Amino acid sequence: MTWKSKTKPNGKKPPAEEKKQYLELEYTKIRVVDFDLKELVVLPREIDLNEWLASNTTTFFNLINLQYSTISEFCTGDTCQAMTACNTIYYWYDERGKKTKCTAPQYVDFVMSLCQKLVTDEEIFPTKYGKEFPNSFESLVKKICRYLFHVLAHLYWAHFKETVALDLQGHLNTLYAHFIVFVREFNLVEPKETCIMDDLSEVLSPSPSSQNHVTER
Repeated sequence: MTWKSKTKPNGKKPPAEEKKQYLELEYTKIRVVDFDLKELVVLPREIDLNEWLASNTTTFFNLINLQYSTISEFCTGDTCQAMTACNTIYYWYDERGKKTKCTAPQYVDFVMSLCQKLVTDEEIFPTKYGKEFPNSFESLVKKICRYLFHVLAHLYWAHFKETVALDLQGHLNTLYAHFIVFVREFNLVEPKETCIMDDLSEVLSPSPSSQNHVTER
C-alpha cells in the first residue's frame, strides 16, 4: 500500500509572500519548557531503537492531533479549501495512487485516520514483550512523521492567529521544536519536505550545521 503526498506549482505566479506572524520575536520566544530538547530525543543506551521510535511517534501523533483539535472549528472546507502551507499545496494519494486535492480538514482527517490505524496495529507497533517489529517499520514511521509535519506546517501557516487568540502558541512552538529535533536526530523526514518551514525551525531549534535547501519541486 502506498501513500504519497506531493506538491507542485499550479502554473500561476505565486502571490507576494505574506508577513509570517509566527516568526515575530514576541511569539517565537514563548515556550512551555526551556531546556535542551536534544536531550529528550537522544536514544537512551538501554532502549531498543524501534521501541524508542514507536513510543515517540505515538506521542507526537497524539499531541499534534490534540493541537489541531484546538483550532479545528476554524479549519473548514470554506476557510481552508486546500491543504496549504506557505506556497505549497499538499495532495492526498490513496492506496491505489489516485491523487485527490482535498480541503485541509479532509486531508488532516486522512492523516489522523491513517496514523491511528498504524500506531494501534499490533503487527506494526507491537506492545507485547518479545514481539518483533516488521521490516517496514522505519519506512512507516517516516510516512507518519512526514504527514504530521504537513499538519504542523498548516497550523502555523493558516491558523496561527487562532492559536495566539487561544494563548496556545507556547504549546505549538514547544511541540514543533521538539518534533523537528526528533525527526532530525533519526533522519525521519527529508530536508526537501521540511525546507518550507526552515525559517521557523532555525529560530525555534537551530540545527548544528544549517544548510540551504533547494525549494524547487
